[in-house]
Amino acid sequence: MDGTARIALGSVVVAAAVLGLKFLAYLLTGSVALYSDALESVINVAAAVAALIALRVAARPADANHPYGHSKAEYFSAVAEGVLIVLAAISIAREALPALQSPRPVEAPLPGLAINLGATVLNGIWASVLLRVGRLARSPALLADGRHVLTDVFTSVGVLAGVLLASLTGLHWLDPALALLVAVNILWSGWGLVRESVGGLMDAGVDPQTETRIRQAMSEHAEGALEMHDLRTRHAGRVTFVEFHLVVPGTMTVQQAHTICDRLEDAIHEQIAGSAVTIHVEPQEKAKHHGVLVL
Repeated sequence: MDGTARIALGSVVVAAAVLGLKFLAYLLTGSVALYSDALESVINVAAAVAALIALRVAARPADANHPYGHSKAEYFSAVAEGVLIVLAAISIAREALPALQSPRPVEAPLPGLAINLGATVLNGIWASVLLRVGRLARSPALLADGRHVLTDVFTSVGVLAGVLLASLTGLHWLDPALALLVAVNILWSGWGLVRESVGGLMDAGVDPQTETRIRQAMSEHAEGALEMHDLRTRHAGRVTFVEFHLVVPGTMTVQQAHTICDRLEDAIHEQIAGSAVTIHVEPQEKAKHHGVLVL
């Protein structure tokens, strides 16, 4: 089991512990807002399990049926997590709307709030771990899980403050109103995850800043070539595919062109770790006089 898979397994353990603590807080208080917070933790557990499975699949090497590897499996995990978040938001709204019409006081708030606060602190620490490792490993599954957990942290802080305020002021309608706000918040979070993951499944290109870095590396390390054109990029999980055409003098030998290609591949790898570079070499009559010129 590699490092990302171990982190994903840790997410399952942490999510299960947080779920238990938040449901205990709900049982102690009967708060609809704390119930909504606990229900979101159910989604965290399911999402952590999905991320673990996706990372195990994505780690498989390329084979005859999957010559480009299995790295896109991570996007399916992120899409599934977004769908689960939407379902959780609907469930929370169904619980909160009747309670908003007939609000009831929150019982024994301080013990329940203290337990929920402990779960929130644990979630915050783990969210920072997921985001840090996800960025280093360029893992869509871990980043999606980390963003979701971080959203859960912000939600929990708002819920804790609101439930405490409802208890102190006697404004009991604040409790279900907060639950509805939680539903809207996680619905927005789910939509963001689905949109980003679908972009990966649809072979969206790299962001403009990364493309600029690629073009700069190509321009600075293609000495001996004439131009480069038809640059195409796409993400597949933690792998970034880079393809382009390299125009060289027609009299250049295969060995000389291959040396330029090796130099370009090394330069792009320095800019994007784990990238897969494909270069199509063409003679000078194929030049299009646009694209990336050699410095």
